[in-house]
Amino acid sequence: MDINTLKTIPQTLYRRIAASAQAAKPAPVGTVARAIPRLTDQALRDEGKDEQMIQKATKKEEDKQTISNLIKKSNRCIIRISSLFPWTLFPNTIEVEESRVTFIFRQLWASQSHSVNIKDISNVFIQSSPFFATLQIVSRTFVENDITIGHLETKKAHRVQMIIEGLRTFAEHNIDTSNYEVNELIAKIEEFHTDKTL
Repeated sequence: MDINTLKTIPQTLYRRIAASAQAAKPAPVGTVARAIPRLTDQALRDEGKDEQMIQKATKKEEDKQTISNLIKKSNRCIIRISSLFPWTLFPNTIEVEESRVTFIFRQLWASQSHSVNIKDISNVFIQSSPFFATLQIVSRTFVENDITIGHLETKKAHRVQMIIEGLRTFAEHNIDTSNYEVNELIAKIEEFHTDKTL
């Protein structure tokens, strides 16, 4: 069942009283008029239980929809970039998802990963040369609030910066990006970035 059908199921107390009052036949002239039937305590309790069940079912459906949207947003990788191999023996990686950016630092026998929510990113800096770029992301939540990965391909690093900035802007304005396909979302971010720079 969806939320709209759940909301239309119950008749309110007012509608029930009005309906029963209209259903009562008018009394003939000279006789005592019938009183509007009163709902008993049991009927009122039943009415309250029905409305409570409807509210619970509605809340359950809303929660399912929210969880579904969160799962859809959290599992979609928008772009991934790694440091170039000959200059970095164990390439580090940046993965940009809709709601977070994950940094994976690799070593000989281990790896370490940090995730930063898009909303917690305050700045994205890029230092570029003709061959390489270094991406630095400043977070509001980390003690050492910046994370840096170097030896990235310059063009891809600029694209990652643009996508992170676009997702930050969408998050600040509470825009739900889960309705877009990944290619559509990237196109919207590029369009936004182009309009912003003009």
